[in-house]
Amino acid sequence: MDLKEIIAHLLKENFPGVNVELIEYKNELTLRVEKQHIVKVCKFLKENADLQFTLCEDITAIDWAKRKNRFTVVYHIFSLKSKNRLAVKVDVDESDCSIDSVASVWKTANWHERETYDMYGIKFSNHPDLRRMYMPEEFEYYPLRKDFPVMGIPGSLPLPKK
Repeated sequence: MDLKEIIAHLLKENFPGVNVELIEYKNELTLRVEKQHIVKVCKFLKENADLQFTLCEDITAIDWAKRKNRFTVVYHIFSLKSKNRLAVKVDVDESDCSIDSVASVWKTANWHERETYDMYGIKFSNHPDLRRMYMPEEFEYYPLRKDFPVMGIPGSLPLPKK
C-alpha cells in the first residue's frame, strides 16, 4: 500500500463518521479535514506507529478573499521515520475566524500559529501564548489579508525609507 492508501485506511478505521478527503497532486499528498477535528487528527498522525508525523515544519494560511470559507489553514508535517510529507488543510470562515491550536501536539506549532495569527488574524484557541510576532500588539490590521492595501494604511505605521 502507498501512503495515501495507508492514511485513508487508518483514518477511516480510527475516525468513523469524520469527513476527511485525501488529494494527491504531482506526488504531493494533502489531507482536508473539518476544523473541529484538527487536534485529534493531528495527534493521531503524530502518534500512530505506522505514520509518525513527528515534525510540524510550518503552519500558514491562504486568504481566498471571496469564498464562503475565506481562509484555509495549511499545516506542513513531516515523518522522520518514512521521510514523507503531508499537507493538512482546514477551511476557516471569516465570521468565526478561529481554530483550535495544535501546539499541544507539536511544540513548533507555537511560533507558526503566532505568525499566522499576526499576519492573517486567525485566532488559535487554547494557544499557550497567542500574541503578535512582527506587528505591534495595538496594530488592528493583518498585513497578509487580501484586503490589506499594498502600500499599507495611511497614518497607521510609517513605511521604511528607501
